[in-house]
Amino acid sequence: MYHPFSVVETVKTSWDIFRKNFVTIIVYSVIAFFLLGILGLLAGFVYSPEDYWASMIVTFILIWLQAYTTLGLYKLIFTVIDSEYYDFEFMQVIPKAKMVWSYLAVVFIFAFVVTNLGIAVDYLDNNPNLQFAIELLAGLGGLYLALRVMFFNTFIVDDNSGPIESIKQSFELTRGYLLKVISILLIIILLIALPAKISQYYPLISITILFTYPFVNIILAVTYRKLIYSHQDIDDNVSETD
Repeated sequence: MYHPFSVVETVKTSWDIFRKNFVTIIVYSVIAFFLLGILGLLAGFVYSPEDYWASMIVTFILIWLQAYTTLGLYKLIFTVIDSEYYDFEFMQVIPKAKMVWSYLAVVFIFAFVVTNLGIAVDYLDNNPNLQFAIELLAGLGGLYLALRVMFFNTFIVDDNSGPIESIKQSFELTRGYLLKVISILLIIILLIALPAKISQYYPLISITILFTYPFVNIILAVTYRKLIYSHQDIDDNVSETD
C-alpha cells in the first residue's frame, strides 16, 4: 500500500537500520576516518606546502580517498538495507571506479562554478552594493541548487549513474518535495552542527562524529529510496527498489 513521504517515518526507518547494523557501520566509519587521518598526517610530513605540484598531487589523493570512502559508505548502507534477509560479502560494498570518477566529476563541476563565480564577484569591489546583491543571489541560488542535487551521490551508487545523469535524476527526485527535503536537511545539520558546537567546549564530544556522520548518510539514503517510491506511487519499503 502506498504511503505519502513522511519525514518522521524516514528518520525512524533510518534509526532502525542504524541500530540493527550498528557494529558493521561503525567499524567501517572508524576505518575510513583512520585512513583519512593517517594519510593527512603523512601528507604533512612528506611534502612542503610551497611545492605546487606536490600539493596538487596530495590534494587529489585526499579528495579521491574521501570520495572512495564516502561512496563505500553508501554502498554499505544500500547493501545492509537490501540484504536484510540474506548475507552479503565484503566485495559488495567496494565502489566501482566509474562511481568514484562520476562523483569527482560532479564535485569538480561545482567547484569550478563556485571558483569562477567568486572571481567574478571580486571584480565588483568598486561597486559594493552590486557586489552584495550578487553575493546574496548567488548564496540563495547555491542553497537551492544544493537542495536539488543533494541526492546525486545516491544515484551514482544505487543506479550507477554518470555525473550529468545523476544531477538530472536528483533534480527530478526532489521535484514537488522541496519543503520536506529542507526538513530532512535541517535535521542533518542539527545532528552535525550540535556536536561540533559542543565539542568546542568539550573536545571529547568530537568523537560523536563517528556516529552522527554515518547516521545522517543513512537518513539521506532512506530519504532517496522513499522519494523514489513516492514518485512511483508504490509501497514505501526502502529495500529493493530496482
